[in-house]
Amino acid sequence: MPYRAPVADFQFLLDHVVGFEAVPATEKFAEATADTVTAILTEAGKLADEVIAPLQRNGDLQGAVLENGVVRSSPGFKEGYEAMAEGGWIGISGDPEYGGMGLPFTLTASVNDMIAGACLAIGLNPLLSQGQIEALEAHASDELKELYLPKLTSGEWTGTMNLTEPQAGSDVGALTTKAVPNGDGTFAITGQKIYISWGDHDMAENICHLVLARLPDGAPGTKGISLFMVPKYIPDENGNPGKANDLRVVSLEHKMGLHGSPTCVMSYEGATGWIVGEEHAGMAAMFTMMNNARLNVGVQGVGVAEGAYQHALAYALERKQGKTPIENGTGTIADFADVRRMLVQMRAETYAARAISLACSTAIDMAGATGDKGWKARAAFLTPIAKSYGTDTGIKVAELGVQVHGGMGYVEETGAAQYYRDVRVTSIYEGTNGIQAMDLVARKMMDGGDMAFRLLDEIEGTAEGARETLGELAKPVWEAAETLREATEWLVEQDLQTRFAGAVPYQSAFARVLGAYYHLKSAIAEEGRGPRTALAAFYIERLLPDHASSLEQARAGAEGLYALSVEDLAV
Repeated sequence: MPYRAPVADFQFLLDHVVGFEAVPATEKFAEATADTVTAILTEAGKLADEVIAPLQRNGDLQGAVLENGVVRSSPGFKEGYEAMAEGGWIGISGDPEYGGMGLPFTLTASVNDMIAGACLAIGLNPLLSQGQIEALEAHASDELKELYLPKLTSGEWTGTMNLTEPQAGSDVGALTTKAVPNGDGTFAITGQKIYISWGDHDMAENICHLVLARLPDGAPGTKGISLFMVPKYIPDENGNPGKANDLRVVSLEHKMGLHGSPTCVMSYEGATGWIVGEEHAGMAAMFTMMNNARLNVGVQGVGVAEGAYQHALAYALERKQGKTPIENGTGTIADFADVRRMLVQMRAETYAARAISLACSTAIDMAGATGDKGWKARAAFLTPIAKSYGTDTGIKVAELGVQVHGGMGYVEETGAAQYYRDVRVTSIYEGTNGIQAMDLVARKMMDGGDMAFRLLDEIEGTAEGARETLGELAKPVWEAAETLREATEWLVEQDLQTRFAGAVPYQSAFARVLGAYYHLKSAIAEEGRGPRTALAAFYIERLLPDHASSLEQARAGAEGLYALSVEDLAV
């Protein structure tokens, strides 16, 4: 499948749009020089183009299989994974003490974007390891860090996260997996977990499961949950994989997409585990991994959007149908207005979503480098927006990609449908986009909307400064930000039920305005002349107006949602 990592877009956004220049100015990330950033982006682009992209179709046609209790990966995946591990791409942001590069998370997000665009199924594996690395760095004992972090960072071992159970999905506190002390500092873990991505495979020496379970004295709900490291093979005295632990893969899920990524039902049958963090504080430790994963899932959506866009563009520039409607056209369907509309929308949405994810990543880096509460609050606020808009964009762009292909988009032979099937789950896992929206209007608004207003001040200030040179673009961005400000002022005065009723459209509106803001900044960097300015004009003129209807929905309240009883809803 055609794929070329959009290195130039990453470089432009980091240099001119998302404020990344502040990151290497900190002591922590002083080594992230311009030359280093360019080298990372360039080499990661080559990896994605030349090694990972050729695996995309194989992973779909010959997915992972469970044979004699062992999961066999898709053809070529082992070699592709080894290339990522050997190149050091898993530990880009890891602590150098344990073999990591110690580079900004923004670069990790950029690389993950490229890998997802090339082949999401295999890219999901290192993403989970990266989240586990971060959780262990923050919460594990020194002994666990010294044993697991070097292996995870090098890619010799891989990581997973085990939260969900058949009766405990979004309500994690309903889990029943038990952890019983063995009397020697270890615990016996018993229970079943579902939806465990890359829960088993044949690409690494060991698979390290972070498992949520309840101790005998654990209180009901999330407050009584603890987190445990449960490896597939128990490390021996030399830190190498030893005897098999008492766990197994029960089955693999048969999914709509992501066939190359095994989604396992895991059974823990008195498996040996080691506690991570404090007893009954497992959710705090797991949230470190989940917050990392939420942004990275948004990045997955952006990456797939890029792949689907490039795939559709390549087809459109080959497909000849009818007489071209424009002079000096290509002679292909890309000349037709409706096809051109779809292609430009795909490009504009992807660019905006990528900018939001990189802006969020930059805030995470600045919070980590400075300890500043303002940066931390900014990162927290942007995370649900980046996750939701990134994944919604991936789904929408992949859907448009099928449409550009016409009838052939519905035929699996072209590969267009694979992008849609693969990306569809991203708006569901790591917290559905509805849950992200509820988090945005509740927990992230506990400051009375302060961070939202600070972001809106920033947007309006930039738009105001561009009125003289780019008034036709700056004015509608300023007006949209002001409309969003009024809606936010209303929102923070409402009860939670009213907020939740309008959470998804409010989140969509905020993403729309942020997308317009970063498009405007791109146009400013081009001084109003260039392809990114034309792209910004498309987004601001044709897509930004969506925010107004979204805010109307957000302010409609909850009553209308319950006007029909469940009996009335029945057919």
